[in-house]
Amino acid sequence: MAIVSTEVSYSKSRHVARTVATNSAANVTRIAVTSLVAIFLPAYLTHHLPTKTYGAWVLILQLSAYVGYLDFGVQTAVSKYIAEYEAKHDYAGRDGCASIGLVITLVASTLGVLLTIILAWQVPAIFRTMPPSLHHDVRLSVLFVGTSLSVSLTTSVFLAMFLGLQRYQVPMVITIISRLSFGAIICAAVASHSSLAAMGAAAASVNIFTALLQAGAWRRLAPHIRVSLRFIDMSMLKKMLEYCAILTVWSACMLFVSGLDLTIVGHYSYSETAYYAIAASPTSLILMIVGALMGPLLPATSALSVQRSPGEMGGILARSTRFATIVLLLTGLPFLVAGHFILRLWVGPIYAAHSVQFLRMLVLANIVRNLCAPYATMVVATCKQRVATAAALSEGIVNLVSSIWLARHIGALGVALGTLLGAITGVATHFAVSMRYTQATLAISRMELFVKGMLRPAAVAIPSVLILWRWWPAGTSSMTAYLYCGLVISTLLLAWFVSMSRTDRSLVAGMVSHKMNLP
Repeated sequence: MAIVSTEVSYSKSRHVARTVATNSAANVTRIAVTSLVAIFLPAYLTHHLPTKTYGAWVLILQLSAYVGYLDFGVQTAVSKYIAEYEAKHDYAGRDGCASIGLVITLVASTLGVLLTIILAWQVPAIFRTMPPSLHHDVRLSVLFVGTSLSVSLTTSVFLAMFLGLQRYQVPMVITIISRLSFGAIICAAVASHSSLAAMGAAAASVNIFTALLQAGAWRRLAPHIRVSLRFIDMSMLKKMLEYCAILTVWSACMLFVSGLDLTIVGHYSYSETAYYAIAASPTSLILMIVGALMGPLLPATSALSVQRSPGEMGGILARSTRFATIVLLLTGLPFLVAGHFILRLWVGPIYAAHSVQFLRMLVLANIVRNLCAPYATMVVATCKQRVATAAALSEGIVNLVSSIWLARHIGALGVALGTLLGAITGVATHFAVSMRYTQATLAISRMELFVKGMLRPAAVAIPSVLILWRWWPAGTSSMTAYLYCGLVISTLLLAWFVSMSRTDRSLVAGMVSHKMNLP
C-alpha cells in the first residue's frame, strides 16, 4: 500500500509539474511574440521620431497605464478562487466569484475614466519641462488611450477566468493578436507622419478590439462559467474584498516601485525621458518573462494548498525560487555584460551612449527584487499576503523617496539607483519579517531558501562577474567573439551542472521529452 501511495503521489507531482510547465510554456510563447513587438517597435520609433516626440509618446503610454493599477487585484483573486472552486467542484462559488469580479472591474473602469481625464488635464503641470507645443496632442492621446484601457479593464476579468481554469492558451492567443495589431497600427501611423493624437487614437482602437476579443472568448470557450448579479453572495463578496484590499496595497506599492519612474524622469529631466524609456524596455522584458513563468504557479498553488503539507509547499517554494533565480540571471546577465553592444544594434549609437548606465542599473535592480517573486506568488495564492505587506510597503516607500530625492540631484540615473535601493530593501524585509509569519503554510528555513534557492543558482553569474568590472564604468566593452562564446558556454554549463540539482535536471529533461514526444 505504501508503494502504491508513493507512486500515486509521484504521479500527481509530475501531473502538477506538467500543468505548470504547459501553462508556463504558453506564457513564454506569448512573451516571445510580444517581445518581438517590444523590440521592433522602439527601434522603429526611435529612428522615425524626434527624441522629444518619442519621449512624449512613452509618457502618454505611461500615464494611460495607470488605469491598470485600478485592477485592485481582481484578476489575481478571480483566477485564484476559480482554481480553488474548480478543484472542489463548487460551481456556485465559481460563478459567484466571476460575477463579483465583473462588478468590481466595472467600478474600476469608471474610476479609470475619471483618472484619465484628470491626468490629461494636468499634463502641463506634471511635465513642466515638456515643450508646450506637445501639450495638446499629449492630452488628446492620454484621453484616447486611457479611456480605451478603462474599457478593456472591465473585460480583463474574462481572461482571469481562463487563468483560473489553467487554460493559458486562450490569454496567450488574445495577447498575441493584440500586441501584433498594436505594433502594426502604430508603425502605420508613424509611417504616414500622423500626429501624436492620431497615434493615440490608433492605440485606443486596438484596446477596444482586445476588449471585444476577451468578452467573445468567454462567450464561446467558457460559457459554463455564468456571470450574473443573482449569483453574487454577500459572504463571497466580503471574502473577495478582503483579499483584494491587501492586493490593492501591493498594487499601490508596485506603482511606487516601477509605475512612477518614467513620470519622475519626465518631471525632473524631460530631456532624458526617451533614453530612460529605452533602458527600461529590456527590464520590462525580464519582468514579463518572470511573470510568465511564475503566473501559472498561483492557481496551481491555490489548488495544491488544500492537498499538500506545509513542508511539501516549502519544497515547491525552494525549487520555484531556484528556477526563477536561474531564469533571472540568464536573461539579465547579457544586458549587464553586453548592454552597450545590444543597445547599439537595437536603437543606434546615440541612444546606446545615453541609455547604457540606466539599463545596467535597472536590470540589476530587477534581478534583485524578483528573487522573491515565487515567494510572493505563493503567499498570495495561500491568502497570506497580509503578512508580506511590510516588504511591499518598505520597497515602495524607499524606492519613491530615494528616486525623487536622487532625481533632483543627479537626474534620471538617480531614479534607477532608487529602484535598486528599493529592491534591496524589499528582499531584506521578506527575509527578516515576512517569512517568519508564513511558516505555517510554507515550511522552509530562511537560510535553506537563501542557500538552495538563490545562492546556489547564482553560480551562473561567476564568469560574468569576473570580467564585468573591467568595463562597467566605461559603458562599453572590447570583448571578442571568442570571449563571448566562452562566456555563454561556461554560464550555461554552470546553470546545468551547478545551479540545478540532479532532481531539477531530471525534471527539466522529462518535461522537454514530454513536450517533444520523445521516448
